[in-house]
Amino acid sequence: MYKTQDIAVVILNWNGIELLKQFLPKVLEHSGDAHIYVADNASTDDSVNFVSKNFSTVKIIQNSQNGGYAEGYNDALQVVDEPLLCLLNSDIEVTENWLFAIIEAFNSEENTAIIQPKILDFKNKTTFEYAGAAGGFIDKYGYPYCRGRIFDTIEEDKGQYNDIIDIFWASGACFFIKNNVFNQLKGFDASYFAHMEEIDLCWRAFNANYKTKYVGFSTVYHVGGATLSNTSAKKTYLNFRNSLFTLVKNTDSKVFIRTVFRMILDGIAALRFLIQLKPKYFLAILKAHASFYKNLATIISARKEFPKRGNYAETDSIVWSYFIKKRTKF
Repeated sequence: MYKTQDIAVVILNWNGIELLKQFLPKVLEHSGDAHIYVADNASTDDSVNFVSKNFSTVKIIQNSQNGGYAEGYNDALQVVDEPLLCLLNSDIEVTENWLFAIIEAFNSEENTAIIQPKILDFKNKTTFEYAGAAGGFIDKYGYPYCRGRIFDTIEEDKGQYNDIIDIFWASGACFFIKNNVFNQLKGFDASYFAHMEEIDLCWRAFNANYKTKYVGFSTVYHVGGATLSNTSAKKTYLNFRNSLFTLVKNTDSKVFIRTVFRMILDGIAALRFLIQLKPKYFLAILKAHASFYKNLATIISARKEFPKRGNYAETDSIVWSYFIKKRTKF
């Protein structure tokens, strides 16, 4: 049976001293005897010195370079031995007893490998937060969405998702995973740098017959966009590129037709940006597709590493459901 002392809360940091000042104290206050780590991605600010001077119980892991979210965690977690990992963004405010319901969920079903809590918006605490909300799902063409957030429509939290359910993917903003499963699945795909890497990992876990759960009785608040703004062209590039990576690596035998259809939808999105006079986002999608072609051989090779399962999609097309049928809630 797991206890709080079996959890390593690992906060990845890159030049985030102000976020650490704001949010680290509550992590320490509300995490009981869990072990707290700050994994630093070669920061050039005073982050490491600040933590070492002010929080003597926090263990510091210093990565040699800024490998982004994916490689940053892959490097840092090599020296973390606790059986349960919590990968926590530095812009997360945790709440009292936030770990208890998570531990209960891990203990209740042996096959549960990954868990996400309820994620609300730090800036508007009565609404769900974009990155994860009340648990993630995916459609046949690799478009992710959440309970509580579909595309840009975000719901108010009225207790409608105060439950525990199986989901398809958990948000990387607050991502619990068993350490042995993380290692079995070979961690995150470092080529992603940031964005979609947690969905790729959850998909590989699904293909390996593990369960991912949402636990709505644990709540955290996420600032969001603290590293890359939602309006960043680089974020658009990473999301579109990594979505294609993830689809080709993990979907079942219908991979070719689903990828082609997804790329057509991406082209429509690119044209929409052009019509809206947003050329940098149009170019971001073109660059994403160029990178996908460049890396296609490597992606196909990675596809062969793990088995594949069908029936991963909650709906055929969330794009059709949202934009044509006007369904804005899960």
